[in-house]
Amino acid sequence: MKIASFLTTLAGVAVALPGTAAIAQTAPTTVEPMIPAAGTVLDVTAEGRTTRVPDLATIRAGVVSQSTTAAAALTDNAQRMAKVLAALKRAGVAPRDIATSSVQLAPQYRYADNQPPVITGYQATNTVSIRFRDVAKSGTILDALVAEGANQIDGPNLSIDKPEAALDEARADAVAQAKRRADLYAKAAGLRVSRIVSIAESGQDTGGSPQPMFMARASMAKDSTQIAPGEKDVTVTVSVRFLLN
Repeated sequence: MKIASFLTTLAGVAVALPGTAAIAQTAPTTVEPMIPAAGTVLDVTAEGRTTRVPDLATIRAGVVSQSTTAAAALTDNAQRMAKVLAALKRAGVAPRDIATSSVQLAPQYRYADNQPPVITGYQATNTVSIRFRDVAKSGTILDALVAEGANQIDGPNLSIDKPEAALDEARADAVAQAKRRADLYAKAAGLRVSRIVSIAESGQDTGGSPQPMFMARASMAKDSTQIAPGEKDVTVTVSVRFLLN
C-alpha cells in the first residue's frame, strides 16, 4: 500500500492504540446566556409597602431598690418584684410572655475631691420583658405594675406578631412597582421591556421599629394610661434586573 493511500485511510477512522481507550468526540453543548449579547440591561430598586395594625406590645418593667447593705437591697427588690409578677399573673399574662431581662447589684459611691470614693449603699435591679398579645389592655396593665411597685418601665414597643403574610403583600407590590418603573424607562429610551433577568430581595421591615418610650414614675397621674396602636408600615426592598430591546 502506498503511503498516501495509507494516510487517507487513517484519516477516516478512529484508531485505538494498544493499552488506551478510543477517544469519543461529541458535539459541544450550548446554554443560552442569562443576558443575551443584544439588548440593554436596566437595574431597578423598588420598595413595596403594606400596612397592619400592631397586635403585639412589648415592654420592660422592673424594680429598683436601694439600701445600705447588699443583702437588704436584694431582699427588698425580691419582695417587690414578687408583687409585680403576681400582678402580671392576675392580669392574665401567660408565663411564656414573661422573661427576665437583667438582674443587677451595684454599689453606690460618694465622691469627694482628692479622696477615694466611699461606698454609701447598694442598688439592686430586676427587670423583665413582657409581651402583651392584647394591645388594648397594655395601658391598664402598666398602671397595675406601677401600683404594685414597678418603678422602671420602658416601652411599649408595638409590633406585628406574624408578619409573613404582610411581607408577601409588600414583595408583590415591590415587583409591581419595579415593572412599572422599567416600562417608564424603556418608553423614554424608545425601547421595550423584553423580560426580567433576575430578582433579589435586599431588605425588609416587619414594622417592629421602636416606639417613643413611656417612662413610669412613682408619682404618676391618676388617669389610666392609654396606648394607641395605630398602623405599622411593612416594607420589602427588591432589586430587579430587566432586559430591554
